[in-house]
Amino acid sequence: MADIKRTHNCGALRIGNDGATVTLKGWVDSRRDHGGLIFVDLRDREGIIQVVLNPEIGQIAHQHARDIRSEYVIEVTGKVSVRPDGTVNDNLPTGKIEVYVDELLVLNRSKTVPFPLDGSEDISEAMRLKYRYLDLRRSEMQKKIAGRAKLVSIIRSFLDSNGFLDIETPMLTKSTPEGARDYLVPSRVAPGKFYALPQSPQLFKQLLMISGFDRYYQIAKCFRDEDLRADRQPEFTQVDMEMSFMSSDEIIEIMEELFVLVFKEVKGVDIPRPFPRIKWHDAMLRYGKDAPDTRFGLLISDVCDLANQAEFNVFKGVLKNGGVVRGLAAPGITGYSRKDMDNLTEEAKIHGAKGLAWVKIMEDGAYNSPITKFFPDGVLDKIKERLGAKDGDTMLFLADSEDVVCAGLAHIRLHLAGKQGLIDDSKFDFVWVTDPPAFEYKPEDKRYVAIHHPFTTITKETREHLETDPTKTLTDAYDIVLNGTEVGGGSIRIHERELQDKVFRALGIDEDEAREKFGFLLEALEYGAPPHGGIAIGLDRLAMILTGSESIRDVIAFPKTQKAFDLMVDAPSDVSPIQLRDLYLKPTIKPKKD
Repeated sequence: MADIKRTHNCGALRIGNDGATVTLKGWVDSRRDHGGLIFVDLRDREGIIQVVLNPEIGQIAHQHARDIRSEYVIEVTGKVSVRPDGTVNDNLPTGKIEVYVDELLVLNRSKTVPFPLDGSEDISEAMRLKYRYLDLRRSEMQKKIAGRAKLVSIIRSFLDSNGFLDIETPMLTKSTPEGARDYLVPSRVAPGKFYALPQSPQLFKQLLMISGFDRYYQIAKCFRDEDLRADRQPEFTQVDMEMSFMSSDEIIEIMEELFVLVFKEVKGVDIPRPFPRIKWHDAMLRYGKDAPDTRFGLLISDVCDLANQAEFNVFKGVLKNGGVVRGLAAPGITGYSRKDMDNLTEEAKIHGAKGLAWVKIMEDGAYNSPITKFFPDGVLDKIKERLGAKDGDTMLFLADSEDVVCAGLAHIRLHLAGKQGLIDDSKFDFVWVTDPPAFEYKPEDKRYVAIHHPFTTITKETREHLETDPTKTLTDAYDIVLNGTEVGGGSIRIHERELQDKVFRALGIDEDEAREKFGFLLEALEYGAPPHGGIAIGLDRLAMILTGSESIRDVIAFPKTQKAFDLMVDAPSDVSPIQLRDLYLKPTIKPKKD
């Protein structure tokens, strides 16, 4: 059989192709020998079709088919035929037809694969990543990667049609360690000096606005040498955008248009506009975190003033030391045993809380708790009203530093929502979190650090605090959160040299250090920099949510493990002494003995 052109993909044939002669190429998904007839499920990325080898139609092809096994790569030519009554497979789009083969060519053989590709068994992630090229053959993974490709196509089309220019920025750039650790690349031509892989194209996209390009975007690879989680990778992809002469409201508006389009095209879901907005401080108070899941209630309330009226030493001591007392009303757990409440307390301790106080409100309105005796008459009624609690609810309280209370109640809130079935997985709830603080103080470093990045503009109303108490300053920044996951973040940037200098001084960056690290930007700001702002969307995270994946590793073709290893190619790995010599490097770690 001569190698001839493929006429169709395996998943493309339908009953309308009955009688057509076709040539298909793909992988043997399964083979069933029924004695006279041999049935082969042939697979490519478009789907599966059943091909039939009948010795009366193609004797040589039938003989070859006896030797093929799963994952062999084959080419077949034959005639499409409607399946006989009783043999239709309604689980396949091609299940009403089959192809009777008269010619078969084995294009390549395959060893027995280390795990089944039909999803019939649970496979360890380590095994999947080691044989990623086989894992990617699975239909589930092919759909996810194809879904990501469709997402990128939709985004590109939208941005192209809205006047954005796709412009590439450098991958080898200058180290400016103001956030996560940089991945460094030693220079051979400049001994002892290093490039850095970009954590984002932030400075370059600002320079593009100064260059007059007005609207820029890039599907940008970014690198951060940081501890990993399910939604993080050492290298990741973001949809990076920057716009001139636009306010934060205008940028938010165009981003909402993009998200609405994406969810309509990919999921067939209509997302209502405008998206809700919540200020950062309110998000931290009501949800305990700046990436709130708004699909359910269980809102947190501050009860410091009321807790201070109780003769409860735990509350009194925390409040005296500058801490806070906050709580939420949890439905459906008044029947919890003491052991159940102890387990809930352990959940709170995950984030550093020392304990969890609780008061059950019985169906008759009575309060049941070891701490009720510490509250004067009427105070628990006021707390019940403050929390929006009802009879049958349980009021839960944490008392500690604000950071610990926020993290602990945010965790308790999500834990209970999952356990009580309060989360509607079919919902897609967007919310903008705006006006975050510009700085936080790091006692261990005895300095302020930028919460977003040091190029985010300070709101005009709070600039007066820059030189007196930087923690009181707010930024014109905005994060977009979807179902409790931050999928994008941006801000209006500083476009005036004087304000940028003030921000650097607040961060403890003196004039010499600023010139060394950011001199090119500071000089550029003096040449007519326009007002500008932008946003970056986490493409991996958005694809993860759209495909219903639990980890961004499922929507990245070749990801790393949580420890930043590539199990397939065995990276990172040793390099030769000659390579190190050419880069003027000398290892300080002695190789381990086998």
